[in-house]
Amino acid sequence: MVKVALIGASGQAGSRLLAELSARGHTVTAIARHPEKIAARPGVTAVKGDVYDKRGLVALIKGHDAVISSVHYTASDPALILEAVRESGVKRYFVVGGAGSLEVAPGVRLIDTPQFPTAYKAEASKGAEFLELLRTTTGDLDWTFLSPSAMFAPGERTGKFRIGKDQLLTNDNGSSISFEDYAIAAVDELEKPAHIRERFTVGY
Repeated sequence: MVKVALIGASGQAGSRLLAELSARGHTVTAIARHPEKIAARPGVTAVKGDVYDKRGLVALIKGHDAVISSVHYTASDPALILEAVRESGVKRYFVVGGAGSLEVAPGVRLIDTPQFPTAYKAEASKGAEFLELLRTTTGDLDWTFLSPSAMFAPGERTGKFRIGKDQLLTNDNGSSISFEDYAIAAVDELEKPAHIRERFTVGY
């Protein structure tokens, strides 16, 4: 059983991660701006937290086995959250990443393609920058950055998906993963780490 601090527990991805962690018997401190929006689940304690309050975050996540960050990059300061994790002494840091930094051809990222939606560009750019920041971190922080496929949306929990590294996963129907199946891949990684200090991706 892992004791997890989940930042952004009431969001689309965060709420699925929370459900998956609870269902597998883990203990979760669910951190959100509005903890009252978090459904009661076994092993879950909902607490109020502010992603811009570093001292507050350190206090909330200290003593956990792992921290999961599931917040929008444009609605937070990812570097501040990273500093909070390091100052808390928690060694395992899992980040819900974006698809924009995945490669669609050698040296060509999804965000660099003409068809990438302008509406998502700011978020994707900030996510890509944060991945590069993680890659340059020194020390013993065991981080993992999990990029979803291009289409990341509510769906079924099938348990049937593929794992990749830095290339966008596609099939005949495009590139997609449900929040529910993403959560399975994420909690699998927490339980049996296979991508320490690296990015990986999940898709159908």
